[in-house]
Amino acid sequence: MHIKRATTNDFAQLILIWENSVRATHDFLPEKMIATLRPLILNNYLPNLQVYMSVDEQNSITGFMAIEQNRLEMLFIAPTLRRKGIGKALLQYAVTHFAVNEVDVNEQNKQAIDFYQQQGFKVYDRSELDGEGNPFPLLHLRLGDSNIGNLENRVSAAN
Repeated sequence: MHIKRATTNDFAQLILIWENSVRATHDFLPEKMIATLRPLILNNYLPNLQVYMSVDEQNSITGFMAIEQNRLEMLFIAPTLRRKGIGKALLQYAVTHFAVNEVDVNEQNKQAIDFYQQQGFKVYDRSELDGEGNPFPLLHLRLGDSNIGNLENRVSAAN
């Protein structure tokens, strides 16, 4: 697996990964909301964020992340490839190459909260509404300086 910058040519595949991943992990989101978010992600978010993707030996996209400044805005892995270290590798790349130390997670997405907490992120705030003003509370997490090296060591040990 390696990580590379996504181009607009990759966005069609990325939105499929996003959609499949959201269906697998965001059971609190109604189908109507996924349909509303899809064009927003594809046309507004992906083109305006730094998007990196993981690809396997056959150059197939296995997951992706989107970054803005020090914030991880998106991290999605193909559902059949979850729990194989792809998310950790992307997160480590974001931390080491872009000094990412913040992420927002839907409060109902317990799997994501557990994942980020295992990587050393801690909740520092909460919002009642998501970034689009919808009633899906967000937890705001931050990686402490003392946890950055620990994240790199945990990811290296897992590979």
